Amino acid sequence: MKKAVLLILIICAAAVSQAQVAHDSPLFLELKRKDSMFFERSFNQCDLAYLETAVHNDLVFFHDQGGIQRKADFLLAVKNNICGNAAVKPIRKLKEGSLEVYPLYQNGKLYGAIQSGIHLFYIREPEKTDRLTNIAKFTHVWLLENGNWVLREVLSYDHQEPVDGK
Repeated sequence: MKKAVLLILIICAAAVSQAQVAHDSPLFLELKRKDSMFFERSFNQCDLAYLETAVHNDLVFFHDQGGIQRKADFLLAVKNNICGNAAVKPIRKLKEGSLEVYPLYQNGKLYGAIQSGIHLFYIREPEKTDRLTNIAKFTHVWLLENGNWVLREVLSYDHQEPVDGK
């Protein structure tokens, strides 16, 4: 009996460890591209029209310091807080090598993906070098709707100030 349970645990652990798609797979590359475009356009460049179309109408955003937001409140918070002062502009970058992608299937058909990684947040000021201010983990649920990826749920958590600028 103990051997059977141990064998089942080993098989389950192997299956979980294989759940992340390869970093050169089409799904990983597509979601990495989506992450890059999403944050560059909406967060870094403040393209709020793009942001509104890139997030699901039923978006739920969970933040460990700011609480829960639905789409309308999320859009307003980005407009006022992230994009409200060009002289002191927050910038988001993905920590190299931190991105992971896990596909979601229903009846054998891809319907979404879970994406996780580490955010690096900087402050950009005119004529100054970007200054690292915060590091956090994120988990996103992307849904594939009519051939388009839309961001459905966001968890942004474990925000930490950098130690010695790293």
